[in-house]
Amino acid sequence: MDKIHEITGYQILDSRGNPTIKVIVKTKKHSGFAMVPSGASTGKYEALELRDKKKPYGGKGVTHNIDIINKKISKKLHGMKVTNQEDIDLELKRLDTTENKSILGANTILAVSLAVSRVAADFKKKELYEYLAELSGNKNNPVLPVPQANVLNGGAHAGNYLKFQEFLLLPTGAKNFAHAMQMVSETYHLLKKIIDDKYGVNATNVGDEGGFAPPIRTAEEALELVNAAIAKAGYKRKIRIGMDVAASELYYNNEYDIGANFSAKGLTTYYDRLLSKFDIKSIEDPFDQDDMDAWQEFMSTVAKKRKIQIIGDDLTVSNPSRVRKAINEKLCNALLLKVNQIGTLSEALKAAKMAQEAGWEIVVSHRSGDTEDPYIADLAVGIGASQIKLGAPCRGERTAKYNRLIEIESDLKKSAYAGKKLKF
Repeated sequence: MDKIHEITGYQILDSRGNPTIKVIVKTKKHSGFAMVPSGASTGKYEALELRDKKKPYGGKGVTHNIDIINKKISKKLHGMKVTNQEDIDLELKRLDTTENKSILGANTILAVSLAVSRVAADFKKKELYEYLAELSGNKNNPVLPVPQANVLNGGAHAGNYLKFQEFLLLPTGAKNFAHAMQMVSETYHLLKKIIDDKYGVNATNVGDEGGFAPPIRTAEEALELVNAAIAKAGYKRKIRIGMDVAASELYYNNEYDIGANFSAKGLTTYYDRLLSKFDIKSIEDPFDQDDMDAWQEFMSTVAKKRKIQIIGDDLTVSNPSRVRKAINEKLCNALLLKVNQIGTLSEALKAAKMAQEAGWEIVVSHRSGDTEDPYIADLAVGIGASQIKLGAPCRGERTAKYNRLIEIESDLKKSAYAGKKLKF
């Protein structure tokens, strides 16, 4: 009764109103689903997201992907055991032998891979996070991750002049996950009031991930607003600040355009100045994905001095080979895990395990174009990730994941909150 009987793909819409993929995998008695997210700010080493490139939906349709799932993948995987995740993922990779999954598309493959794990959990009568813990070899008691809540947007996620992409709240001082969400929500609403008072009601429009996008230009302005909201909420030193620079989007002709042009050395000095002034404890993608010397220099100097978390996203793209390179060359100390960057659950779990064994922190992440599927909430708990990045505490595709984590924590008899164990 654990053999694949039916696989069906559907074209649905994501949070930006663009097509994406939903897959339902069934055995004779059990079923599981998955929906695939899509990024706007993407690294060039990510596995390929396949689109129709024809007129409907401005070329963003996925009808070809659905045909692949319903006609090719369903036939190939029919009769395989849903509990053999690695074998299924290997079979999916055999159907697409390219390095970046450009024949079938990482989005096509991922939808099937994740849905298989859900039906396997159903077959084993386990919660999804319990089954993912089993798959990843995590035998520790469940730990609820610290949310990284994106409350102020710039870059590719907003329509303002702010170059840095995200400013985030990290409630490390919360008692538990539910308390962390209370802290985030209260601070978010106070930030809205501060922005409204200073810039007017139009400035509280939100970006793709629910963060506000006021008419500001500099990181200092953004940090002043976030800092004021944290202080007003009474959470100074209990909520730390994170930034996602998405520097690959700002890199032209060996310089970084952050409103003014900086060399890598100049940008390092700029970060150090921000770190001396604000309670920033995490920076994601501070440099371009190929600017390795800058990453190394930053890690050995500023990051070491300030004792902060440096997250690789475009640098590592959840790819085990790129994670290994970053570990060996000491380029960062945390991994942003986005399953759609690599295309199969097995490869994502391998990347996470590799990073954990190197002593890195793991930050499981959504994408800017997401769905109401809360899969990554279970993934974060299952693998024991210390953090999860989900956007602001608004918009249904974001709150679906936050609410799933609140539910998991409430249902567990024994759990811990990762905020007490983070190194910063």
